[in-house]
Amino acid sequence: MPVSTLTVNGDRLNRTLFQLAEIGKLPDGGVSRVAFTTDDLLARQQVKGWMTAAGMTVRMDAAGNIIGRYAGRYENAAALATGSHIDTVPVAGRYDGCLGVLAGIEVVRSLHEANIRLDHPLEVIVFTDEERSVLGCKAMAGEVKEPPEYYARLDGSPIQTCLEKAGGDWSQIPTAKRDRSEVAAFVELHVEQGGVLEHLELPIGVVDGIVGQYRFAVNVMGRMNHAGTTPMHMRKDALVAAAQMVLAVNKIGTEIPGDQVATVGYLNVSPNATNTVPGNVDFRIDLRDLSQEHLELLVSRMKDEFTAIAATTHTAFTLRETLHILPTLAAPHIKEVIKHVSEQLNLPYTCLPSRAGHDAQEIGRFTDMGMIFVPSQGGISHSVDEYTSPEHCTQGANVLLHTFLQLDKVYPIE
Repeated sequence: MPVSTLTVNGDRLNRTLFQLAEIGKLPDGGVSRVAFTTDDLLARQQVKGWMTAAGMTVRMDAAGNIIGRYAGRYENAAALATGSHIDTVPVAGRYDGCLGVLAGIEVVRSLHEANIRLDHPLEVIVFTDEERSVLGCKAMAGEVKEPPEYYARLDGSPIQTCLEKAGGDWSQIPTAKRDRSEVAAFVELHVEQGGVLEHLELPIGVVDGIVGQYRFAVNVMGRMNHAGTTPMHMRKDALVAAAQMVLAVNKIGTEIPGDQVATVGYLNVSPNATNTVPGNVDFRIDLRDLSQEHLELLVSRMKDEFTAIAATTHTAFTLRETLHILPTLAAPHIKEVIKHVSEQLNLPYTCLPSRAGHDAQEIGRFTDMGMIFVPSQGGISHSVDEYTSPEHCTQGANVLLHTFLQLDKVYPIE
């Protein structure tokens, strides 16, 4: 079969999406496969079976990552890789992560059935525990620097025990690290998890990069007092100050030029009584942007705003950083290949950032990275109502297939 006419089997791809969703299926049609649970382990076994049947050799690294390898004509060449995760949030749909893994397997099936070998080996990777800790991709990037307690389960189960069940070995985590001599490029297909593509009525998104994140915990300190006997001008109302700070965060997200998002999604008032002036408020901030420099500007502006608000409301505040993830930009030449392939396949596209984290974010720290998005109906994800049409899943997988056919010519054999 000529390469130019090669396509994935869309019916088979979508069938495997439904088959995998049977493992951990909830009564309402959703899916629950939290990492290291019985259903997650069963799903991993199913995927390993599909990999083997597709002509791949399968191995597990110390982080529990499943690595299916389809041999290339030059086995010593660095691999071209794809993949994602199959673990889920407690109540999920069938597409997040799973499409990237199963589309990768379908790409290999299509090559194998057409008796086509790339010059480079092609790997499909199932990363461990993406939803809670991104342990698998962090280990592959050599970025696991936290103690094992950091990765313990919510039920108290130690990560050492969890990894052993999954076939990994915490004591050997450093051996999971790889570099660009082993992986020349990584391209991840994923549902958008947002509504941009649907709004634009476009089937393909070419990802510019994965945003960096700052998260902060803010504590606003006023003076608790009687709501009836404390005159307005004598109050040190922590909630009034916090409310102004929340609005300041929103203003930073909407009024400063750029493509950032800024969110306050958690707030706790003390003593939370109708007849009491609030004395203390805790809230949490989430800032995201594709530029680290721009993120730092936003943080600086936010601190200035908070300082001014505290002064006018006679309150005090503390600001504690709880998370800092650096952005990862897609490799320009991979973006160009995805654009070119989309044009060849007559699939209109747009370029956009990913504002959610993905395994590709960590893998892109040591090798060339690209991402392909397909639409999410209603922009919904991490929900029973998550849906991407069979047609869009198939189109994304075909773009992935032809992207690898092109990248196989881009990267030299050394």
